[in-house]
Amino acid sequence: MKIEFVPLLQVQHDLHLLPRGRGRFQEYLRVMLNERRDDVRLPPLAIMNPMGREHVGALLDALAAIDAETIAARAVDEASVKLADAPGEFKLGLVVADDAQGGWTNRYAYEFDLRSAPEATLKRGWLSGVLWSSEAAAASTVREAALSTIYRAAYVAEHGVANTLGEMLRQEGRVLAQAGCTQPALDADDLAYTREVIAGSLEARGRRVAVECLFGDAAARSLGFTPRGLSAWAGLALALSDARLPRLPLSLRGDEITTPRT
Repeated sequence: MKIEFVPLLQVQHDLHLLPRGRGRFQEYLRVMLNERRDDVRLPPLAIMNPMGREHVGALLDALAAIDAETIAARAVDEASVKLADAPGEFKLGLVVADDAQGGWTNRYAYEFDLRSAPEATLKRGWLSGVLWSSEAAAASTVREAALSTIYRAAYVAEHGVANTLGEMLRQEGRVLAQAGCTQPALDADDLAYTREVIAGSLEARGRRVAVECLFGDAAARSLGFTPRGLSAWAGLALALSDARLPRLPLSLRGDEITTPRT
C-alpha cells in the first residue's frame, strides 16, 4: 500500500483565524472544492466544522505545539513499510471534527460512518485521520488516528466492507490492535456482560444495532436508539480485548466474539 501524508492542520488553522461568518465559509468552500466547485478536492476537510469557535482554534494551536503533523507523517511511514505488499494508493490528512460544540456533528454518527469505511470514501483515494475537539492534543491520539485509518483501509481491501455487527467487531478489533491502541478498555466482568448482551445481534446489520452495541448507551440515546445497558464504547472494548488475546486453536475459542456462548 502506498500512502502519502498531506498536511492539512495549517489549512484548518488559517480558516479559523478568519472571522466567523459568510467570508470564512466561502473561503472554506474555495479551499475544499475544486475550481469548478463540482467535486471535493480535499475530502478530509468535509469533516471539519467551518464555523468552529475558539475551542477549535485552541486545539489546532495545541496540535501545532506538539508537532502533530510530524507525528502523523512518521506513523504513515511506519504503516507504509508494514503494508508494502497490500493493495491501494491513498493520501491521508488529519482533520479536527467538532464534536464539542459543532451543531451538525454527532460523534457517534461520524464514528459509525468512519468505521464502516464506505467504498465511496476509499475510491476517492483519501483517508481521514480524525481528531476530536472534545479531546486534548496528545501524541498518542494523533498516532492512533493516523494508524487506525490506514489499517482499516488495508483490512477493508483484504476482507471487504463490514456489513454485520460481528464483521464490524472483527474488523475494529484487528484495526485497533494493529494501531497499538489500549483504549477503550473495560474490566473482565463488564467485558463478559457486554459479550452476553450483544451475542444475539452478531448477524444484525445497520447503523442502529452498531451504534447501540459498539458505542454503548450514551451513544444510543444521543441518536434516539434503544439503550442496552452497555458501558461507553463497550463493543469496541470487547473487540480490542479479544483481538489482543493469543490466538487459540479453533476448538478452544468458545468465547470469541464471533461465537456466541451457549
